[in-house]
Amino acid sequence: MALISTGTASPPGLGTDEGGPGARAGTLEHTREPLLRDLVGAILRRTRREQRRTLADVAAVARVSTAYLSEVERGRKEASSEVLAAVCEALGMRLVDLVERAWADLAIALAEQEEGRRARVLSSAARRAAGFSSSRHPLQAGPVGPGASRRGDAVLQAA
Repeated sequence: MALISTGTASPPGLGTDEGGPGARAGTLEHTREPLLRDLVGAILRRTRREQRRTLADVAAVARVSTAYLSEVERGRKEASSEVLAAVCEALGMRLVDLVERAWADLAIALAEQEEGRRARVLSSAARRAAGFSSSRHPLQAGPVGPGASRRGDAVLQAA
C-alpha cells in the first residue's frame, strides 16, 4: 500500500520515504516507490545523451515541442503512449525496450530502498543493544551503565 500525503517541500531522493521525484512542492507526494514518469523520463534522457543528440533534434523527429520533451525527460509531464512511442522511435528504440528498462530501474530502486530500510533497522537495534536510548545521541555525555555517574565518564561494555 503506497502512502500518499500532501506537502510543500521535500528533500532529494528517488521517490522514496525521503522524497525526491514524485515528491514535489504543491502536489501529492509519492512516498514509497519512484514514479513511472520519473523513471521513463530519465531513461529517455540517458538514451538521448548516449546518442549525443540534442533535445531539439529528437523533438523534431518525434514531432513534439522541445519544451514538452524536456518536461517529459525531467518527469514533469506524464506523456501519452503515442508520444512515448514517437520519442522511442526517434531514439531508435521500441516502446517495449523503454518499459523493460523502466522495470529494471524500478527493481533496482526498490532493492536499494529495502537495503536502506534494513540498515536503519539494524542500526537502531545495535544502538539499543549497546544501551543507548533512541532519545539520546550515542555521543551525548551522561550515565550509561554501572559506575558511570559523573558527566563525561565512559564505561566500555563487551557484548
